[in-house]
Amino acid sequence: MSVTTKEAVLLRVYLAEAVKWEHKPLYEVVVMRAREHGLAGATVLRGPMGYGRSTHLHTAKILDLSINLPIVVEVVDSEEKINGFLPVLEGLLLGGLVTMEKVKILSFSGSAGA
Repeated sequence: MSVTTKEAVLLRVYLAEAVKWEHKPLYEVVVMRAREHGLAGATVLRGPMGYGRSTHLHTAKILDLSINLPIVVEVVDSEEKINGFLPVLEGLLLGGLVTMEKVKILSFSGSAGA
């Protein structure tokens, strides 16, 4: 088995589940726009608990029946392509938190357990 590595950037967009863009969940719009721009991959993660700037606690506990849980959209691609996507993202967000960090993509090839 061989492993190859490639430098990339991980873009994280922190949102609330209830935030909409033209009547659609904003996290869906971010993923679809990333796909339209040919970015390598995107994943939406739904958090069972969290809080933001307002310090209002969002939780998935059954008594709270929250439909506004924390959402993180992760997008991975080259730094150049992520930077090209930032103006699109800026046009969608009215607030929230966005982070970027350099990552290494590992690609495995060959057969395991020979």
